[in-house]
Amino acid sequence: MIAINSQNNLISASVMGEFTLADYQEFEQHIEHSIEFQGGVNLLLDLRDMVSYTLDVVWEEIRFAREHRYDFRKIAVVTADEWMVWISWLNRLFVDAELRVFDDPGMAMEWLQEG
Repeated sequence: MIAINSQNNLISASVMGEFTLADYQEFEQHIEHSIEFQGGVNLLLDLRDMVSYTLDVVWEEIRFAREHRYDFRKIAVVTADEWMVWISWLNRLFVDAELRVFDDPGMAMEWLQEG
């Protein structure tokens, strides 16, 4: 399940339980809408309550990231899971954005709102 909130050029998404392809496609629609009307976006992705994800999400994420390589300004990932930290850093190969991993959502939001 995914909960998404958009405000200006900031999109925040929280994943709870299993992250499915349908969830990711909903996420993509929000991002594409924001890109169309706001230009580059900042993203707060909270994965602290994510239990698992499906393999098709991984492939779709790579495809989407490559397609929108230059559309992200900053990406903040909130997680304590070391595997998700590794995947987040791997994503830097596919997007031209400043990406940081946080364990505190407040600190992540502060960073996204700087400058």
